[in-house]
Amino acid sequence: MKVADIPAFFATLHAANPNPETELEYSTPFELLTAVLLSAQATDVGVNKATRKLFPVANTPQQILDLGLEGLCDYIKTIGLYKSKAKHLMETCRMLIELHGGEVPRTREALEALPGVGRKTANVVLNVAFGEPTMAVDTHIFRVGNRTGLAPGKTPLEVELKLLKRIPAEFKLHAHHWLILHGRYVCQARKPRCWECSVSTCCKFKPKTAAPA
Repeated sequence: MKVADIPAFFATLHAANPNPETELEYSTPFELLTAVLLSAQATDVGVNKATRKLFPVANTPQQILDLGLEGLCDYIKTIGLYKSKAKHLMETCRMLIELHGGEVPRTREALEALPGVGRKTANVVLNVAFGEPTMAVDTHIFRVGNRTGLAPGKTPLEVELKLLKRIPAEFKLHAHHWLILHGRYVCQARKPRCWECSVSTCCKFKPKTAAPA
């Protein structure tokens, strides 16, 4: 992708979806943090099914701790790696209470100090809960960045830094969601749906996938 094409690329995605949102269901920063912690190597659909039962019962750090490890596991056992995720979430809840007054911190350093929270999770929370123009590079964004030529890189961090450098300022806040949704539904891993892609003229990927007969 040529640098000159990048504004048009994002303007097109913006026009189609001016206010994109995460597909994880949440109503507070803590619910979002919990959902993102649970979403590693799992689908948003699967996480939402579990949290729809969990959050009405426990949606604060203290309430999660009150469930106990076994009680928490009962709610999230349909999610992959649920045992390790439950341990991380319990410890995160303890740290939130002890160090942050039960609130989700608003800095990357404090977020990444929580068990199970890496750079990607911290970026999601900073972007979605607190409106920071961060770039959480998941498998979809990594693929789209490389396939289109928007931000080629060998590691998620390399792709992230290139995206932050190349995306025009007016599009940075929502770029993370546009790219995830585009990768999830259009620029899919095995067979990109080039025939219905609104930004295919900006993309370097060749040969474009033809429409099914």
